[in-house]
Amino acid sequence: QVQLVESGGGLVQPGGSLRLSCAASGSIFSINAMGWYRQAPGKQRDLVARITSGGSTNYQDSDKGRFTISRDMAKNTVYLQMNSLKLEDTADYYCAVDTLSRRYWGQGTQVTVSS
Repeated sequence: QVQLVESGGGLVQPGGSLRLSCAASGSIFSINAMGWYRQAPGKQRDLVARITSGGSTNYQDSDKGRFTISRDMAKNTVYLQMNSLKLEDTADYYCAVDTLSRRYWGQGTQVTVSS
């Protein structure tokens, strides 16, 4: 089992920045990858960014150059630095951890971009 605790969401103006954090605990030795997904009201949950245990990253095309995913292995924490935020980035953001057997989800943190 893996437990995830997210933080860092909130209200920000367009062009602003936020950093999301997700701390993992439990069976963390089996983690293959960690990532962030977002889900806007009435829409499906989509990948934002993902980082593997080897450090490889991939991003949603619309977020490349604005968002950066990173991982502190000593703290078992994954971060998502979001810059130049747009109105359309408003959504619930979920941390996800992939193990050999399944994906675990965090409880979600809300990001609202509004003027």
